[in-house]
Amino acid sequence: MGAILHTVNKSPFEKNSLQTCLRMSLPGSSILLIEDGVYAALAGGDAAAGLAAAMQDRSVAVLGPDLRARGIAEDRIMDGIEIVDYDGFVRLAAASAKVQSWM
Repeated sequence: MGAILHTVNKSPFEKNSLQTCLRMSLPGSSILLIEDGVYAALAGGDAAAGLAAAMQDRSVAVLGPDLRARGIAEDRIMDGIEIVDYDGFVRLAAASAKVQSWM
């Protein structure tokens, strides 16, 4: 089992969940943006600098079905962020020692 999988389900425009996650997550952990958290993955968005810094030592992914549900095209997502489906979500969770949800 690996490091912690951190899930963020709130928009960075609504709450500071992502900033807290980025501050508290450790190198080697994974971050998965789900539900309204997918807005943080937009290239050039307000969260881009923080996510880019985190990607130096953490993996970042976004849930594809949640992108599509919000009408966000995959080509609008920052480089380096993996787009996963529900099976990918399960794989990330199974490969992690535990899952921390940031709400």
